[in-house]
Amino acid sequence: MDQAENLRNVIKAQSIRNVENTKVITITSGKGGVGKSNMAVNLAIHFSQMGKKVIILDADFGLANVEVMFGTLPKYNLSDVIFNGRSIRDIISTGPMGIGFVSGGSGVVGLNNLNREQITFLVHNLSLLNDLCDILIIDTGAGVSDQVLEFVLASPEVILVSTPEPSSLTDSYSLMKAMCKSSKYIKDGTNVHLVANKVNSEAEGRAVYLKMQSVVKKFLGGDLDYLGFIPYDGNLEKAVRNQKVVSLEYPTSKASKSFEGIASKLLQKDEHTHYKWGVSHIFSALLRDRA
Repeated sequence: MDQAENLRNVIKAQSIRNVENTKVITITSGKGGVGKSNMAVNLAIHFSQMGKKVIILDADFGLANVEVMFGTLPKYNLSDVIFNGRSIRDIISTGPMGIGFVSGGSGVVGLNNLNREQITFLVHNLSLLNDLCDILIIDTGAGVSDQVLEFVLASPEVILVSTPEPSSLTDSYSLMKAMCKSSKYIKDGTNVHLVANKVNSEAEGRAVYLKMQSVVKKFLGGDLDYLGFIPYDGNLEKAVRNQKVVSLEYPTSKASKSFEGIASKLLQKDEHTHYKWGVSHIFSALLRDRA
């Protein structure tokens, strides 16, 4: 029996025992510097304020934006679960407002070649997140790497962050193209939401969406949902320079209010839903085709 068959059996047995109650949101972008990690931490703050238990998985290998903004230095990362036998509970750091934080570290890259025992242990631990959080936010790397694409393809809810800059729009389209052209893409199983960041007005934000939606629909046969926009805000820029979270430092700022609105929209979409594509699905999909 090969690794892929092992994985299918493990996931099948695990899914029988667990209902996927955790909402998984993957945040990505076609290029760096557009505000992806800012989106992750600020949404986490507002979800927490709305009474949700939140954990962020930083899957942006090589960078540490989330831990810097949270002022948290993780002692362990995902590789400690995979290779050192630690429980997922052991590697969760705590940020502001009790938000959990998991550093992917080299563990994200180390998913390539796992034996049955490692798969079983990893899937069991990931399934525990259903009891530890209501919402899991995955902050991917930027660009159209294989790692980013696999997270996007495995996720039920994807937030694509783009700015009005032509290079950002082009790179966002490249990511959408890679996703839609992949044999793993399930059109009816993945909701892709666009957030326009660093815009001057609501009209400019919607224009970013309409440009993306037009080319995605025309050339890829895909679809995008417009989730909202984040305006230019001096308080946001100040918070970023000081390595702080704007929604905590300046809760009444325009940016903070926009993040709050986006968080509310996401919760209103499926408030009482059980999520068929949950935590275990994300990582089973990542592992299955690497066997």
